[in-house]
Amino acid sequence: MKIQYSNFKIFAFSALLLAFNCSDDDINTAPDGGGTLEEGTRWITVAAARMGEEAGDGNGGTLIYSINSDDAKDPTVSIEPFENGFIAPSNRTARLQSSEDGNTIFNISYAGETGGNYTKYTVEGGQNFTPTGSEISIAPYVGTAPRWIKLFDGDQTGSAVYVNTEDQLNDNGTPEDETDDFYSYTEAKIGVVTLDLVNSSINEFEEHVVRLTPEEEALGYYISRIDMPTLNEAGDKLYIGARLSKINPATLESDSDYEILGSKTIVLDYPSLLNPTVITSTVGYGNTNGYRSINAFEYNGSVYQANQSDPNGSHILKIDADNEYDNTYDFSLDDALGTQDAYILAWRPAANGKAVVAYRDATSIEGVAGAQGFFALVDLNAKTATKITGIPYDPDFYLFQYQGFVVDGTDIYLTQAPVGQNGNIYIVDTVTGDVTVGAELVNVEGSHFIGVF
Repeated sequence: MKIQYSNFKIFAFSALLLAFNCSDDDINTAPDGGGTLEEGTRWITVAAARMGEEAGDGNGGTLIYSINSDDAKDPTVSIEPFENGFIAPSNRTARLQSSEDGNTIFNISYAGETGGNYTKYTVEGGQNFTPTGSEISIAPYVGTAPRWIKLFDGDQTGSAVYVNTEDQLNDNGTPEDETDDFYSYTEAKIGVVTLDLVNSSINEFEEHVVRLTPEEEALGYYISRIDMPTLNEAGDKLYIGARLSKINPATLESDSDYEILGSKTIVLDYPSLLNPTVITSTVGYGNTNGYRSINAFEYNGSVYQANQSDPNGSHILKIDADNEYDNTYDFSLDDALGTQDAYILAWRPAANGKAVVAYRDATSIEGVAGAQGFFALVDLNAKTATKITGIPYDPDFYLFQYQGFVVDGTDIYLTQAPVGQNGNIYIVDTVTGDVTVGAELVNVEGSHFIGVF
């Protein structure tokens, strides 16, 4: 069965028939004018990234298309977002977020003339996304290609960040003088803005110079990228993931072969965004900024955070209520899965502490967009992981740009489709581990799907 919803009259007529055949108790009216859904269902919005110049680059723009969760679970349903989807404003791949109930899509355009523009849409099924509220640009604060995320505070707030770096030199010569004391450190100036998603206004904006230890700075380490702000349970601290890079202090050239330091996170007071500090893990090493998908989540009073580029394989790290890493919590994905070189590409936990993790490892085969991957079901409490075999593996399945999972109770929805090939929505029951094959996703040449919202 193919579902398009592209003919609004047919859609409206079907809704009218449904209204006559169901009691008020059977209909759940979505808030903010989001249309009607049967009781127990929600909207599932599929995001599709069109190819730009190369297969899998996703630079040709983003299209979104919504179906209800019953249809999303039905493998006889077929949808074609690339043919019938709504174009999410963005010069390249849009940076999307959704409300917790799925009735609203938030978008900040990425790059180009509209880069940094915030827009909000009510989900009404199919290609029907109705603009709601007013637009605002965060470009004056964090540029036209912002890294932003929706905080888990009841869909009230978003946060975007950036970092600029500049080498700080002493007056003791230059690299050409072959002296070793002209370099001081590389300054990392971060900017953080919080955005009122309800009223389309700026809450706070602050800039800070964030320092590492004197020993780390003297060796040329610096914070080169930040992303994925996350609130703690108390709502009084904001955690920002960080990537470290290094230069050679003797030459000021980029250093690529260096010791990977313990994973770090920037901690700010919230909502003021003041008093930055840096905390360091002694369990995990590498980066905590993630990439396109949310990389840290609050669960059961702590924040759980994935790391990347760990020489011992990705870990899930834990930051406790004292705003420090819990270095007694050692959760290695390599150890849990019995694999090597695990790298968490994206992940999402349900409220029960069970999470779906998208990852690659040493067995991943090089595909059109690099070596990608697999899915695992992990238990944050037990620190265990099991490879999900009910989702097919294909070397051309691209997860590095993956953005969105949907959590509906204990079910987690995701998309799987190789670049340029058809695929499906899959639903993982985090309690039993069972996998349901859902609606077919119709692809086009060189393009791919980047998640559900």
